[in-house]
Amino acid sequence: MADPTEFQFDLPPDRNGARIPLAEDIHRTAWAAAGGCASLRGAPPEEAIRVIVIHATAGASTAGAVSVMEEGRASFHWIVPGKDETAHGEHVWATCPERLAAWHVRKSCAHPDICAGATNINRLSLGIEIVNRQNGEDPFSNWQLEATAGIIRYAAGKYPNLSHVVSHARLDPSRRTDPGENFPWTEFKRLVLG
Repeated sequence: MADPTEFQFDLPPDRNGARIPLAEDIHRTAWAAAGGCASLRGAPPEEAIRVIVIHATAGASTAGAVSVMEEGRASFHWIVPGKDETAHGEHVWATCPERLAAWHVRKSCAHPDICAGATNINRLSLGIEIVNRQNGEDPFSNWQLEATAGIIRYAAGKYPNLSHVVSHARLDPSRRTDPGENFPWTEFKRLVLG
């Protein structure tokens, strides 16, 4: 099994900056809740964003993930719908404005290979939640992998300083395992960079 605390790759620095469209739709409930569970970045996103963090919901639905935002406990920029949801195969959900720092990683978390060990990664990152039970019995669909890779390609064309793609477990190994040991990281990396 793969070790999610090792999930990291870097984007090539010589990207052409071409804008790639993203099949997304605003999730109205999450978007409205984001104001209570996100904060200002401290710099324009074009300057600040350097990291994308991949999460798994450890739940079965977009609604469950959005409920965390409604409670003000955490936030993220996109949700990739699960296999049993209507949006699966159609679009990802935009859940928080990219200009805001979503609360998806604890402030104290850091890794020496990511932004030179900086803490408060939220100010420097975008967060993607993939709906998956994370129980070893819920495989990620091909569409989920492709849609998540599409978000990264979209962001890579938009944010010139974006360089790291990492798992939540990489940044918070003592508390988090997502996206989980069953996430096909090698295949995913090929989808993003291929």
